[in-house]
Amino acid sequence: EDNIENLCLACTKLYQVLNEGNMLGKRCKRRRALLKTLYKLVDIDSDPLSLKLAKIILALKVDGRNLLSVCKLAFKICRNKENDFIVQNDTLLDYLLEVLRNEDLQKNNEALVYCMGAIKFMCGNTVLLNEMINKGAVEMLLQLMKQINIIKEHDTYFSNLGHLLVQLTATLRTLADVPTARCQLSCSGAVSELCVALEQRGSDKDVCTCIVRILSKLSSYNDFCAALADCSRCYILFLALLNKHQKQQDLVIRIIFILGNLTAKNDQSREQFFKEKESINTLTSLFQTYYELDLNAQTQYHGRKGKGKKHLKHPSEAEDVLIKLIRVLANLSIHPSVGAALAAAHPVVGLLVTVLEYKSVDDCEELVVNAATTVNNLSYYQVKNSAVQDKKLHIAEMLLKLLMSDCMDAVVEAVRVFGNLSQHHEIRDFIMQKKIYKFMIALLDSKNRDVCFPACGVLLNLTVDKNKRAFLLEEGGIGKLVDCLQDFGPADWQLSCLICKTLWNYSEDITSAASCFGGDTDTLLVLLTSLLGESPSL
Repeated sequence: EDNIENLCLACTKLYQVLNEGNMLGKRCKRRRALLKTLYKLVDIDSDPLSLKLAKIILALKVDGRNLLSVCKLAFKICRNKENDFIVQNDTLLDYLLEVLRNEDLQKNNEALVYCMGAIKFMCGNTVLLNEMINKGAVEMLLQLMKQINIIKEHDTYFSNLGHLLVQLTATLRTLADVPTARCQLSCSGAVSELCVALEQRGSDKDVCTCIVRILSKLSSYNDFCAALADCSRCYILFLALLNKHQKQQDLVIRIIFILGNLTAKNDQSREQFFKEKESINTLTSLFQTYYELDLNAQTQYHGRKGKGKKHLKHPSEAEDVLIKLIRVLANLSIHPSVGAALAAAHPVVGLLVTVLEYKSVDDCEELVVNAATTVNNLSYYQVKNSAVQDKKLHIAEMLLKLLMSDCMDAVVEAVRVFGNLSQHHEIRDFIMQKKIYKFMIALLDSKNRDVCFPACGVLLNLTVDKNKRAFLLEEGGIGKLVDCLQDFGPADWQLSCLICKTLWNYSEDITSAASCFGGDTDTLLVLLTSLLGESPSL
């Protein structure tokens, strides 16, 4: 114990001699005595010495209990972050990868668990991480996963191999952060193999969590997203996991995140997920569960009456699930037939309205904006038995709160919903009664197309009713519409058409231009003439 440095030096020389004399592996005549001596030295509590010993023992190709012992030793060394430098400057990684490549999966399962665990800890070091990628670790791990996937549930080894799969998938998750490793995962068909493992190990929460963590990372990339969508059973798997582990927030949130990515850009994925049995019921049940958890957390917080209060963190875990869950619903609602069905789904619409009722923008902006976005998507569909239309006046009341907020994203989403709902005369009456039209006119000053377009849409719908048209001139709306036309006209024909339609409706019963458009008549006439003029480039 007092001579660690010399022992380390002796181990280095011993390794060199064995290597130069071609005596590594099982070729050394005094191998048994040598191993006995080396294992005695393991008892000395020194990580630098243990590292040297582990490398020699592994190089001597031990098996059985000796292999298990040395893998445990490697795990102990690599687990300590302070040993990163000495591990990085030795060749232990090569021998551990060799163990994974060559040892029998069933015979040496426990040793492989510790070996894999040691490699997982090595991934925390960037140098070692890149080294293992260059040495083919990704392909090796996928081959090992394939071997594990061959062993079915009724097999004796099935349960024990779950521990190895946890370490393996945790390692793959770290590797997935590196572009070169992601490229290798893509080329090696990792997604389908991960889905097989997920299906076989649905009851093992730890394995499921690790695999879902990998898939949630990979689903942010288009090629992986497409590969995952091609796995026909992936939606069934995700729904089964959501139903089985409904209150496991770390698992649920990642699955919902994956579903959000799958349905973000692909209409086929939206339809496929929607058609899976109980898909919307599962989302609704999750929505209800996490809404109640969030509500209870709020009630407990406010019930303390200021005694030892800590500020509530936003978004909370429950809010985070709701944010991502509503994103999935918003994505699904883009598909015409799926959106129409969701617009008529009273439980879904009811929960979205509930979020707008109990949650303020100040509490959790992203949650409220996502809910308003989804209501906007669903309000687009004019379908029989529409839950949005049934609740339109109540929704309008909730939107009023958003219009008064300081959050521009919330304001814009509220205006968009009013744009769809104001096709109904009850909502147009509501807008006039609550003087919301003044707000819409004021928004035309924003010089922002995303704000002006929906605001102009609401004004257009209001001018459908003859008895509501006068406000445009009285509140200076004509001048602001003309300014908008001047700002956006030549470059944005969609918005220009909306403005012209509004002015057309307004001037339907025109007797004189001056009395109709007031002081803006000449400006409007010049502007319209110039917009009708032929472009020189054409």
